[in-house]
Amino acid sequence: MKQEKQLLLDEIKAQIEGASSFFVAKYSKLTANKANNFRREMRKIGGNFEIVRKRMFSKAAESFGMKFDLSKFEGHIGIIFASKDAIETTKAIIRFSDAHEKSFQLIAAKVEGQLLHESDVARIAALPSKDQMRAAFLGLLEAPMSQTLAAIDAVLSSVVYCLDNKANQQ
Repeated sequence: MKQEKQLLLDEIKAQIEGASSFFVAKYSKLTANKANNFRREMRKIGGNFEIVRKRMFSKAAESFGMKFDLSKFEGHIGIIFASKDAIETTKAIIRFSDAHEKSFQLIAAKVEGQLLHESDVARIAALPSKDQMRAAFLGLLEAPMSQTLAAIDAVLSSVVYCLDNKANQQ
């Protein structure tokens, strides 16, 4: 293997090792300006987009015990590395793709140590984000307390209302 190819392979291995999750996407209709805009969006949420050769990616993944069928990877592929929230990264990829002529199609991913296929990635994108789940959980915790407070307030208000009516009658 030539030295340049080995350096490229080592770089891909380092990125795979350093990312908590990564997504493999087929891309089309992706101009240089669109690619740079996508990279900027990914950096905002802690991601990184790299265009790689299929065989290089396959060799790098094999060194970590991951097997990918290269026949499923038709066309050009790019790897999106996510160092933070995988769900938010998935949503950002799909948002960008929808806004730019379906330029990305997610075909595989590794999230929290598990290899996922295209259908699994679509299900991840349908999940609520961490902030949405936190808000729903806090609402679930807060609801009984607010209902209890409302019931106590209603009892106290009715006592005051009854006493006021009694005072007005006399």
